[in-house]
Amino acid sequence: MADRPAPPGAVALVESPVQLLNVLEWAHVRPPAAPGERAEPLTVVVLSPADPTSRGQLRRMAELARDEGALVRWYEARGGRGGLLRTAFALAPTLIRVRRLVIGDPFSRLVQVLLPLCRARDITVVDDGTATMEFTEILARRGKLVRWHRSGKRRSPADVAFGAFARGARRRLTPGRRCRIELFSAMPATPPPGMALRANRFAWTRGRFGPPRTLAGTDLIGTSLVETGVVDPERYLAVVRGLAERHGARRYFAHRREAPAKLHRLAAETGLEIVRPDLPLELVARRGPIGRAVLSFPSTVVHTLPLALAGTGVAITVCDIDEEWLTNAASPRAHTFLTDITDKARTLHNLT
Repeated sequence: MADRPAPPGAVALVESPVQLLNVLEWAHVRPPAAPGERAEPLTVVVLSPADPTSRGQLRRMAELARDEGALVRWYEARGGRGGLLRTAFALAPTLIRVRRLVIGDPFSRLVQVLLPLCRARDITVVDDGTATMEFTEILARRGKLVRWHRSGKRRSPADVAFGAFARGARRRLTPGRRCRIELFSAMPATPPPGMALRANRFAWTRGRFGPPRTLAGTDLIGTSLVETGVVDPERYLAVVRGLAERHGARRYFAHRREAPAKLHRLAAETGLEIVRPDLPLELVARRGPIGRAVLSFPSTVVHTLPLALAGTGVAITVCDIDEEWLTNAASPRAHTFLTDITDKARTLHNLT
């Protein structure tokens, strides 16, 4: 009888370029195999998103992952009717036998549906941006796995249907006797009791790219807060115009989810050069060129860029979000959450 193939060492489920970047950072610093054990290659399962910009960045990140020795498998889990079911059937044999599961977005419905298939005792959660801070807070108070920017005022039939999976995911991701949970994060997240924490210092990014060439002048980093319904679009346009004039900003690095029509209007009314990065901003900034001054609204990058650009002399400034900019549809927690991101970035990274 042929020997049964060894179970995969680690499988990562990713849906965004940033998640895959953080998986590569985790793989770079994870402990080596114990003496006598065979080092297993990392398997990256890409649950492809729908929007073209994210897909393009993910394909570039997948190339980097392959260069690092990872096996990359691409799935169109959102590809028409039955895409999720086909993906679940295809991944079931792997997820049942994997020894460690790495996930980038515990709020993802795709991940929540696939999680019950996994029997791994070791689960690592890597950053999916500022959502990591919300994730650990929810686990600590045993709340619902609901993203911070959702108001919760209306629940669709899909929300109700997926509620059972969300509750199951929260239980599966809560540390216990049968499961070891690790958080690998660059964010100021406080894990609940029993969850191990390892800091992400972007060692792989700094070793792989740069240091960058810096340019005179200021770069402005965009945000998708308009697209998520948190910030009023007219307010946002006025604020960006004012920042560009006051700081002499020349370039605007667009978030991958920003709408083309909004970016076209920004370029026309502010004179900013719109840059659509082909990789996560941490890599783009580290490769350079990058402005000697960088302005950003409250987002993940005010915590990650100081690490990726450490020692380069680039000054990063975080801009407050005024409560008056928020839409009526914004969650009541939105302003508090965004302010918390800003305050912690200024404290931890000495940002202005």
